Amino acid sequence: MGTIIKRPEIKGDIVHVASDPHGNILVIDDRKHRILSFDSVFEQSKILRAAPHVPVHEYNRAMLLPIAFCDPARVTVLGLGGGVLAHGLFTILPQSTIEVYELRRKVADIAKEWFALPESDRLSVQIADARLAIDQLPEAGTDMVLTDLYSADRMSPAQSQRQFIKACGRALSDTGWLVLNYHRMPEPDGNLVRELKRQFPVLLVFKSRTNNWVIYGRKQEFDPWTVDKSRLNSLEERLPIGWRKLMKKLSRLTPALPSE
Repeated sequence: MGTIIKRPEIKGDIVHVASDPHGNILVIDDRKHRILSFDSVFEQSKILRAAPHVPVHEYNRAMLLPIAFCDPARVTVLGLGGGVLAHGLFTILPQSTIEVYELRRKVADIAKEWFALPESDRLSVQIADARLAIDQLPEAGTDMVLTDLYSADRMSPAQSQRQFIKACGRALSDTGWLVLNYHRMPEPDGNLVRELKRQFPVLLVFKSRTNNWVIYGRKQEFDPWTVDKSRLNSLEERLPIGWRKLMKKLSRLTPALPSE
């Protein structure tokens, strides 16, 4: 996406500008970081220039937390931005294939040229509307879906639609995970959360310092409070994002609905 910053403009030097029918795309450098912006007050992506595989925004880091519980063979990312999620997944899942769907070709080009997105047979970027792409994925065709769909100033409405949640659930394997980034917490009794409850017996939530809400759904029941500490140590060595600290901020969203 997406996290809003508490100032009227993003500080730093603009080092690259591109545009397409959807608007402007800016690459901004400050002393340590590189930022992708769609010419608004939102930082779409942010990396450390010295370590481009390490996500900076807390919500991006939090979106990787399901890797503490599993090694998905097939991962689907909806929305590329600067490639922060894709690069992090590529780093910590050396045996996995990662497929990304991005609407804007110029965004994909910039992620490769300016944000060090790896080029590998294990990581593919498809230029397509993610809302349509998820419908076209084979049933049980992926083990994890991470969705972070934002324009210059708002979240894609698709992420709040029941049909989108249903499509993600259909595309996931029996033990699959769905990870969604929201700019505000959905209504607990609203249609979106009700659909999430229908699709996923386990629902977890993470609130970031910037008030992003990451919601996690898993297709199979499990105990999220039993974590292999040696696994967290191993993940921290490969991708130093503070795994243990992040895990402490996880909470259960609500119990699932009874079977209907």
